Amino acid sequence: QDGLKQCLAEFRQQLAWVERLDVTLGPVADPVSQSASTSDAVDPENDFQREMSFYRQAQAAVLEALPRLRKLQVPTRRPDDYFAEMAKSDQQMQKIRQKLKSKQEAMERSEKAKQLRAMRKYGKKVQVEVLQRRQKEKKNMLNAVKKYQKGLSDKLDFLDEEPTSSQGNKKGNASQRTKKGPNAKRRYKNQKFGFGGKKKGSKWNTKESFNDVSSFQSKVAHNKGPGKGGRGGKGGKKALNKRPGKRARQKMKNRAR
Repeated sequence: QDGLKQCLAEFRQQLAWVERLDVTLGPVADPVSQSASTSDAVDPENDFQREMSFYRQAQAAVLEALPRLRKLQVPTRRPDDYFAEMAKSDQQMQKIRQKLKSKQEAMERSEKAKQLRAMRKYGKKVQVEVLQRRQKEKKNMLNAVKKYQKGLSDKLDFLDEEPTSSQGNKKGNASQRTKKGPNAKRRYKNQKFGFGGKKKGSKWNTKESFNDVSSFQSKVAHNKGPGKGGRGGKGGKKALNKRPGKRARQKMKNRAR
């Protein structure tokens, strides 16, 4: 004990409290029992009681030290612009981000694979149901044919049903096609563009145009010009006897309109 005291006296330094910041107190009073719990009341084997004793002792030290620090004008709160360097480097944080990203991508791939497996399972289930339904229909049809052949039945109901195959739908009956008429697409195009062969009728002859002979010229029509000798005469003008060309006739028709 004397040696311990001697060693303690050697490394003890007479410094101010603000340099030492040592506070030795007992635990703070229990708010439930309104009394300070002594060390004898704490069971050291009970983890909860032991930790609560440490916690209350720290509370008592804070309640004692804070007013003294404020009196000495020592700041006890962290400033708003306080900057603390991270314990881990940027390279290590980048590795962590990459690892988290790869883990997330692996989870997404696993989820997609689960969805694909579920879709395939559902598709197989539907396919099996369709095959079973077709087999059932075929079996019923064969049974009906057998009954008809044996004379047990005089009806073949499956013959009255419409063909379900694509080939039967494509061929169809001529009577059914005539009854149905043009589809909606054909009707829309007929309404928008006409019926193909039908024209405006601007070149057709009418009763009025047939009776109108005001533009008729007998001399030109019968090739009788003002020249001597009539058709093919020597002194006649060939311009009156010659038929105009196609372009000239078209211009004459345009003028007449």
